[in-house]
Amino acid sequence: MFIDTHCHFDFPIFTADITNSIDKIQQAKIDALIVPAVSANHFHTILHLAEQYNEVYAALGLHPIYQHTESDLEKLSDIINKNPKKLVAMGEIGLDKYNLTVDWQQQLFYFRSQLTLAKKYDLPVLIHSRKTHDIMYHELHQANLPCRGVIHGFSGSYQQAMQFVKLGYYIGVGGVISYSRANKTRQTIAQLPLESLVLETDAPDMPLSGRQGQINRPEYLIEIFHVLSQLRKEPQPEILRTILSNTLTLFSRINQKALKH
Repeated sequence: MFIDTHCHFDFPIFTADITNSIDKIQQAKIDALIVPAVSANHFHTILHLAEQYNEVYAALGLHPIYQHTESDLEKLSDIINKNPKKLVAMGEIGLDKYNLTVDWQQQLFYFRSQLTLAKKYDLPVLIHSRKTHDIMYHELHQANLPCRGVIHGFSGSYQQAMQFVKLGYYIGVGGVISYSRANKTRQTIAQLPLESLVLETDAPDMPLSGRQGQINRPEYLIEIFHVLSQLRKEPQPEILRTILSNTLTLFSRINQKALKH
């Protein structure tokens, strides 16, 4: 059983031919996708996809490299307050010092505001942290969320990863581990406690090695799992079982009875 914990399935590359996109994930035996928002404009599309398709679950949030308004924050709060049936997390939220198109103070304001919402509504968070791991650790430590979340697309050091793990956060394992040059990340993922890992594609971004310049797809999650299995010392069935358990423990709102395999 496979769950992609971070897939932008609401992007036009997938929704333009949604029947084919759903067919492909079903054929690949991907049982569920968590689809994070990047801006308020995406909220309705994601919720609609979640209502229509058993495999799709929603995460709503305001991404740090997009411009937002306080009314977007109010809209987010209003929707969460209504408790949509398949809303399982807040995301994609976070901080980004690599792409400073958005003022740093604005990033901090929206991030902290969303952490407050996550705490109020007991929702796990999908965290974007780029060039901000040490700041992020401090912010998450201060926020002390009850449900914690995932550090998405992690590519920092083992020491930084373990700081997050000790806080109770999971590390998102994606296509970067398929690149032999990503030695630091590969070694980190090989050494972290298996109980701290979840799988993600970040589709349509973060293509795997050999597919540079191509659209990344959620069905490639299986390939990420196989690379992970090569990096880890545990037997493959144990890796699969533990990662599924991690995912369902964190995203407790996923309807396990609706999962097909």
